[in-house]
Amino acid sequence: MSAQITQHTPDFATAPQIEVSDLQEIASQGFKTIICNRPDGEGGPDQPKAEAIKTEAKKLGLDFYHIPFSSGQLTEDLVKEFASAVKSSSGPVLAFCRSGARSTQIWSLGN
Repeated sequence: MSAQITQHTPDFATAPQIEVSDLQEIASQGFKTIICNRPDGEGGPDQPKAEAIKTEAKKLGLDFYHIPFSSGQLTEDLVKEFASAVKSSSGPVLAFCRSGARSTQIWSLGN
């Protein structure tokens, strides 16, 4: 897998940018939900589009949420949306962004 997963609790982990090709391994590790906190195009044309990741995630039976925000643009509404996605998950959640820091920050604020 191209991204290093950081496990915060048994049911929540973060990672830097994942690739579509990582999803099979992510699913095999028991994750049930993927949350993308990265805006499309933030990393240029080589960054995988959220829709491509969503399509593959759905094929593998994973739930997918796209809750993008840039550094410094975190709002209370985004925190609530993120917390709701985590709470409604049927199992472990993996959230990702460029480095994993934004995903960790929004999760921390929602707890």
